[in-house]
Amino acid sequence: MSKTNIFLARLAHEAAVLVTVQATRGSVPRESGAWMAVFAQGAVGTIGGGHLELSAMAEARQRLAGGSGESVIRYALGPALGQCCGGDVQLFFERVTAADITVLQQRLTTTPTPVALFGGGHVGHALVQVFANLPLQVTWIDSRDEIFPPQVPSNVCCEHSDPVQAAVAKLVPQSRVLIMSFSHAEDLEVVAACLVRQRLLTDLPYVGLIGSQTKWATFRHRLQARGFTPQELAHVTCPIGVPGVVSKAPEVIAVGVAAQLLQTV
Repeated sequence: MSKTNIFLARLAHEAAVLVTVQATRGSVPRESGAWMAVFAQGAVGTIGGGHLELSAMAEARQRLAGGSGESVIRYALGPALGQCCGGDVQLFFERVTAADITVLQQRLTTTPTPVALFGGGHVGHALVQVFANLPLQVTWIDSRDEIFPPQVPSNVCCEHSDPVQAAVAKLVPQSRVLIMSFSHAEDLEVVAACLVRQRLLTDLPYVGLIGSQTKWATFRHRLQARGFTPQELAHVTCPIGVPGVVSKAPEVIAVGVAAQLLQTV
């Protein structure tokens, strides 16, 4: 369950103060729009932790207890709170109840970034677990229908496609594509389908292929023989993942790939 749904489910039974980062200047722990819902006991979400969050919680609970104050409070992180970030944050405080659930549902629900994951192997399985708590909507695609586990995270939808590259035409625009099927032949066809779509629609911001530089050199040669230009091939990222990660363990690869993918969001 998302933090928004957790917050709203609890709000149905008890009031809260919603604390939202309204504006920032300089170095700060969270961006504008980040929020934290403070209840009499406990909270949902975060505005960055540290003294800033502790001070905001105290202010919110004082309002829950019947106190009042300015709707927007500015916090200077260095002088006032002793945080070395050095910037300042404006926080918006609002008391909310069950009557506000519909409006808050619309306001706090964000559109997740679409991701197309081709391949249900070990790294694919590790990736969907990493993606479970990220703001992504994942379509997990494989030509083998039996490869998917019986339960997947709520933001993952499984799709059987044979041939697997046929799924590329149906991808949501702006999908980030990860290609890691059980077969190099399938990988090649998916890459080619993505490049054709990118040529026509330019709506796949990231196309990543698992593998070594040697694998990509072979693929590049074959794709050039099919008529793809060097400029088109440059759109493919291979190897995938943030540099410097040397472990080949699926769980480690998944973290590095997720980190790289988030750089495109």
